[in-house]
Order: sequence, then structure tokens, then C-alpha cells
Amino acid sequence: MPQIRLDYVYNRAVSKDIELAILFADVVGSTRIYEVMGDLRARNMVLMCVDIMRTATEAHGGSVIKTIGDEIMATFPTADSALNAASQMQHEIGSHTSLKVENQPVAIRIGCHYGPVVVENRDIFGAAVHTANRMTSQAKAGQIMTTGAMVHQLSPEWRSAVRQIDVTMLRGKSNEDELYEVLWQKEDTTSMLPSLALGSLLRDKQKPLRLRVSYQGNEIMMTNGHATLTMGRAEENDIVIKGNLISRIHARIEFDRNKFLLIDQSTNGTFVTSESGEDSFVRRDSLQLKGKGTIGLGRTAESNPAQSLQFSCEE
Repeated sequence: MPQIRLDYVYNRAVSKDIELAILFADVVGSTRIYEVMGDLRARNMVLMCVDIMRTATEAHGGSVIKTIGDEIMATFPTADSALNAASQMQHEIGSHTSLKVENQPVAIRIGCHYGPVVVENRDIFGAAVHTANRMTSQAKAGQIMTTGAMVHQLSPEWRSAVRQIDVTMLRGKSNEDELYEVLWQKEDTTSMLPSLALGSLLRDKQKPLRLRVSYQGNEIMMTNGHATLTMGRAEENDIVIKGNLISRIHARIEFDRNKFLLIDQSTNGTFVTSESGEDSFVRRDSLQLKGKGTIGLGRTAESNPAQSLQFSCEE
């Protein structure tokens, strides 16, 4: 396949359909970095990470479309060039002596996808962009995650360095997608089950789960088939809770890979207290809900019981 001149494509003001490899990368736990390092030092550290991401992108023929805080979005003419850049990002950030917080290396997570996009005014749009971004949310610290569509575009060398680890239903799509981890570290050779058998095996092992969520006497039952439950002060939420510390769309609960995840997207965060009294705080991140407990939006459930939610995860 001939390589596409990305500088020519992006300098065009009119829209253009094209297939590209799309990469998202962000710094894991940046909120904690700011809390530990202070604003100035943390900002310099995040900017150093973004600069390494940008340099790796350009070194492999890619283009950085935008940076948003601690995240970059980039595109590449081929799937191989995207993974070459992603691998370089992971290596350089993970081994950089200045990128440490409390003696622990700063980590990034990366998601990639290959598909059609609309290029317009030096930006890209389309379902493929959302899929690539979703891959980033599936990745853990130090991981590179990608899709089956991306794997099909890879050279034999890179294709031998991926493993299918799951199947999942991506938001906005009606069918399951294969999730692959890219083994960018040579020592990472964990054997996996054959990918053809993995999807059915994972489904066979999944037990039906239910999540009861109660608020002021009203109860909602979530099951494997109930995809999302939203909560916040806006009227379009499934559970509407008013309060000056509560965001319009404060948080949501999703069923993902046979577990229920609380995903915070608020300004003030979400507090979860388990039945045993263990407290957890999540802000712009996710937390698995287990057993029974309470949820407080913007403040602990104990400090304002009238605005708290109760949950119970059952098999």
C-alpha cells in the first residue's frame, strides 16, 4: 500500500474520506501526580510525556492532531507505523529517569484502531475515532490495546506480537469487538488461548450478574443486558440527584467484561463506601462495584445520607 502524504491531507480545508491508523495516548493517574508533585512540577512532567509522545509520532511518519492536557490524538498512514510509535512512547517514558513519582515510573496507556475517518480543517471525525479512544479506556498502565481491524492491517512481524485478551461490546456498536494487547516488551510472552476459542469460552464462564441501585425508595435493577445507568443533576439522567457539588452528568454505571464499573465524569468526584466500611474515591476514572455499599456524588454518603445511593451486586 503506498503511504499517504499526511501533511498534504491535513492542509486541505475541504472534507476528505480516508483510512488511517488512529492512536490515543494519555498519562495514567495524572490527578495523583498533581497532588504529589504540586502544580508546576506536575505540569512540567506531563508536558515532558506529551513531548515524548509527539516526537515518537513524528519519527514514524505520523501527525499529532491535537493534545488535550495529558492526552494526544495522532494518526498514521499504516498500522505498523502506529505501533512503532506506540512502542517507542512506552519504552522512553517507562525508562526515563526524570519521569518518576515517589520512585515509581510514570506510566501511559495507549489505544489504537484502523478505519475510515473524515479529514476536515486539520481534524478527523468518525466512528473509527471513537473506537480508538475506547481502546485507550480499555488499556491499563503500560499497555497498548488495539482492535481486530487494526491487527488485520499489521505486518506478520507485528501480528505475531499481539494477543487477543477479550471480546467486548463497544458503545454505539451492535456487535462484539475483539480486544488485542500489543506485546511491546520482548519479555512479555504470556501464553494465551487460541483466539478462535476465546470468545465462546469467555461467554461460557460469565455468570449472570445483577446490580440493584436504590435511591430514595426507588430501585433500578441492572443486568448483563442493561448497558448503562447515568446519575447526576440533569433531568436526562436515569437517576436525578440535585446538589451544588453534583455535576450535570456526574457518573454512570456500565456492565463491562462481566463486572459492573462505576465511571466518574464529574468535577468533584464520587465516593463509594463498602458494606465493611472501606472508602474509595474516584474522579475521572472507574471503579468496580462489588458486594454491597453506598455511593455519594460530590461528597461521602455519610455526610449527606438523603442524597446517597445504595447498591448491591448479586449473582
